[in-house]
Amino acid sequence: MLRKLTYGAIPGSEELRSNIARNLYSSGASKFPSENVLITTGAIAANFLLMYSLVGPGDHVICVFPTYQQLYSVPESFGAEVSLWRLQEHKNYVPDVEELKGLIKPNTKLIVLNNPNNPTGSTTPRSVLEKVVDIAKSRDIIILCDEVYRPLFHSLPPTDPEAPPSILSMGYHKVIATGSLSKAFALAGIRVGWIASRDPSIIEACIKARDYTTISVSQLDDQVASFALSPGVIHNLLSRNMELAKTNLVILDEFVSKFSKTCSWIRPTAGTTAFVKFQKDGRAVDDQAFCKAVLDKTGVLLVPGDKCFGVAKGDFEGCVRIGYAGETEELVGALKLLEEFLETDF
Repeated sequence: MLRKLTYGAIPGSEELRSNIARNLYSSGASKFPSENVLITTGAIAANFLLMYSLVGPGDHVICVFPTYQQLYSVPESFGAEVSLWRLQEHKNYVPDVEELKGLIKPNTKLIVLNNPNNPTGSTTPRSVLEKVVDIAKSRDIIILCDEVYRPLFHSLPPTDPEAPPSILSMGYHKVIATGSLSKAFALAGIRVGWIASRDPSIIEACIKARDYTTISVSQLDDQVASFALSPGVIHNLLSRNMELAKTNLVILDEFVSKFSKTCSWIRPTAGTTAFVKFQKDGRAVDDQAFCKAVLDKTGVLLVPGDKCFGVAKGDFEGCVRIGYAGETEELVGALKLLEEFLETDF
């Protein structure tokens, strides 16, 4: 159908919002209302808009760490106090609820989750989410969960009782999920993300704040996104990406096993990224120098974990983030070059 390229619907087209509500957040008789979905220019705009609308000086925010830097740096830039809820490698990067309790203050307004997690590829299990919700509910704290890698749970069987549902399915009113076509759907060129909340007042606050940043997303992007998330397409799209992630993770797993004296990891259970620690002579490498050397020698770009995900030197010393869900041939070629580097130049 031909349409004039005028401004699009300000909150996003009804078709797109309905597809998101129906295919991502509804279950059985429990229907998520499409009017509780707001379309944005990617999840980065969704997260920024939420922070702009909800927090400021005098507020306290708790954010999981490591994660996408925006989630803790933006509220801090708006004057909020931010406490980092640190994920520990020896706990498989699963959040510790007892530590969360110790971080809460009288002015805590927002708890920020990232599930599945970037960069570790870990997931927050259902039982942990339930405890987080109970804590937030008892103190009237809002929960924001960045779910851009959802539902790419490639290493969790659907029948696993700990498989994490969306935060919107946890029976609490003051919850928000942000999502995007960029990660699990592998359509980063379609600059479409969204905010979804059980609380209509949160959506309304974001719509009002949005008047100062964006009128609407591109009609072209909206239409392509509507098609991608339609019932006849979404399942094939996700199946393709799920199989790609599974196949490539096996290849990366074999690489880590082969160089077990040099690198280690907590094997990802979801998403498209892994956090791999490299060591030499029993000590963690300088990850920034290591990544620079690999790039110079091989042309393979790795993301230095301490530099890109830490807030203080030594937070993630020796760790690098590896994105493994591109084309399989590219991953195989890159790992071959990395293997040659480790054998001859390391």
